[in-house]
Amino acid sequence: MIHRLRTIDAHAAGEPLRLVIEGMPSPAGRTMLDKRDWAKKHIDHLRRAVMLEPRGHLDMYGAILTEPVSPDAHAGVLFMHNAGWSTMCGHGVIAVATIALERELVWPGDSATLALDTPAGMVSARATLGARRNGACRVSSVAFRNVPSFVVEAGVPVRLDARVMPVDIAFGGAFYAIVDSEAAGVPLEKERLPELRKLGMRIKAEVERVRHVTHPLDDGLSGLYGTIFTGPAQHADAHLRNVTIFADAEVDRSPCGTGTAAVMAVLDEMGLFTEDVPFVHESLIGSTFTGRIVGRRRIDDRPAIIPEIEGSAWITGEHTFLIDGDDPLKAGFRI
Repeated sequence: MIHRLRTIDAHAAGEPLRLVIEGMPSPAGRTMLDKRDWAKKHIDHLRRAVMLEPRGHLDMYGAILTEPVSPDAHAGVLFMHNAGWSTMCGHGVIAVATIALERELVWPGDSATLALDTPAGMVSARATLGARRNGACRVSSVAFRNVPSFVVEAGVPVRLDARVMPVDIAFGGAFYAIVDSEAAGVPLEKERLPELRKLGMRIKAEVERVRHVTHPLDDGLSGLYGTIFTGPAQHADAHLRNVTIFADAEVDRSPCGTGTAAVMAVLDEMGLFTEDVPFVHESLIGSTFTGRIVGRRRIDDRPAIIPEIEGSAWITGEHTFLIDGDDPLKAGFRI
């Protein structure tokens, strides 16, 4: 038996997004967390097949559209990566919105704003439309209003070998350990990525050993997603440079949307965020996202910001992947 998966691929600020548009069964569930749990149990073999080699690679990222769970949402979206299914993805929202509007998979009427249900909550993605190409719309950028983002704990001392470094734990749709690269002892350079991968995973494991991280309003949102290393920007217009190591040592080529929201929450709590100046976050490859605080809220007893993150995505291809039931590597592999 041959199973076919059709995808539309894009990248947002350099980070890939593979949106599966045919071949994935529709996840069942009353909430998006329920749908994510259903996907883990019933279609995880398809996630592995389309994310890992020979069809994908270690740093591939993906998504599927689902039925919405909120009356005001246009669609639901589940995100996937090399290790499983995530709660929210900022670059993914930018890419999904771009694909959905340019390929007319979802059309929000006269508006260019999509309301998307995610496991972390509803996000609003507002597209700026450019000149039409061959009669089709072109999305020049997407600004998404994220879920409330907040600091869980600042300055957690983490010891690795002889080095002790302060780590901030923050939520931006997923939980991150945020570390200054100088304190970690590894500069944010492309040639140091093997070290950053290993160190990011070690920091994540050590933080999870000493802290159990759970969202105060929903214990279905728990566990550390990854480590964000921050450092001085190289682009003249950027404020900070970062690289995010997440899932199973996956590297985000973009500035990381949910990570940008988490970093903004930390900067705001430190009193370093200037609300009338957009925050420009730079990736390891020099691409940028722009963040703004558009609201404030309290999550349980914690102050939280409502961040809006803006970036651009480009469609890179359309594919039909074949999964042969007799193939011993049909569910993918990684080395």
